[in-house]
Amino acid sequence: MRKGLLYAATENAVWVSFDDGDSWQSLQRNLPHTAARDIVVHDRDLIVATHGRGFWIMDDITPLRQAAAAMADTLWKPGPAIRIPRSLNTDTPIPPDEPMAENPPTGAVIDYYLAEAVSGPVTLEISDAHGKLVRRFASTDPPDPSPEELARQLIPAYWVRPHQALGTAAGGHRWVWDLRGERPLAQQYDYPISAVPHDTPRGPQGPTVPPGSYTVKLTAGGKTLTAPLEVKLDPRIKLSPAAIAQQYQRAVRLAELLTRSTQAVRQARSAAAQLGKLNASDPLKAQVTAAAGKVALLLSGPRGATPAERDRLSTLMGVNGKLATLYRIVDVDAVPTAAVIAELTKAERELAQLTTSWDTLKAELATLSTALTGAGLPAIQPEAPPPARDAEPREE
Repeated sequence: MRKGLLYAATENAVWVSFDDGDSWQSLQRNLPHTAARDIVVHDRDLIVATHGRGFWIMDDITPLRQAAAAMADTLWKPGPAIRIPRSLNTDTPIPPDEPMAENPPTGAVIDYYLAEAVSGPVTLEISDAHGKLVRRFASTDPPDPSPEELARQLIPAYWVRPHQALGTAAGGHRWVWDLRGERPLAQQYDYPISAVPHDTPRGPQGPTVPPGSYTVKLTAGGKTLTAPLEVKLDPRIKLSPAAIAQQYQRAVRLAELLTRSTQAVRQARSAAAQLGKLNASDPLKAQVTAAAGKVALLLSGPRGATPAERDRLSTLMGVNGKLATLYRIVDVDAVPTAAVIAELTKAERELAQLTTSWDTLKAELATLSTALTGAGLPAIQPEAPPPARDAEPREE
């Protein structure tokens, strides 16, 4: 018979036993060293009332309930994850000097234990009920955003959700999946004014997954562990399962379109920058100038056009902006309006036409590149990274 889990409150600490009290381990973590007068287990949370230091909550004690005094590498079965949207309060966050407590994590709380430190990368993969990969994390993932990108943001640093990496050291580790797929490629990633101190994500984020059954796979030190995960709908949301499924499919579709349009914009911007740097010889000057004009026209329209005129033109930048706006609009638990559906269809058709035009223009650039290299000049490489863009504030 498996021995039970016990908690003990003392005059200066809190303890936990996994073997009916035969042995005890500290559960102090960030608790102040003061008398703990009461302990309550509420669902998956452990609540400790202290003498004079307030009450403290340990969020999601699922791993404690499944732990043992001695363990091998373990991926604990996560508790159900509730698909709750983040706060969209359109105001700046509470000032940092205002007394407040951190909210429990939103999303799927995934805990794992490593008996020994691992030298290789630790990966965490989430797949849906059909085995399709939804999201992948690795301990080697670079910081997102990078320090350079963060320095360009026009917001206080304490707004930002800090970068976290999967733990590789011996001991217990916690990872919170935000119930979103991979983020789409976008021209610009920034932070909304609906910020939460130290927990504001950079957008656009990936599509929010629908309720259902998922599988978590942990790979560490050559071992692979799996655990089931159930995602449930926010009980306040009254949409039908079919409407939620359509919402997700629409978000995935828009994410793909946004990625495709961003790729085309980046290539066109890169080509335009390279053409602008060329000091072509006289025989090629006319060809370079003509190519630069075609790229600029397809990218953003004629020079000197007013914003209203640009809105009426079909350009790569224009359709990219429309898709980014539509993606933000559908990222809610609500049935989209007929106007949104119509604009999505129109933008998809427009992107298809622009992509064909860009492919034709890239073929012309390839021919020009042959002539340029023959003249001892660098070829035009649209796949090269475009010039960096400065961050621009955006309010929601």
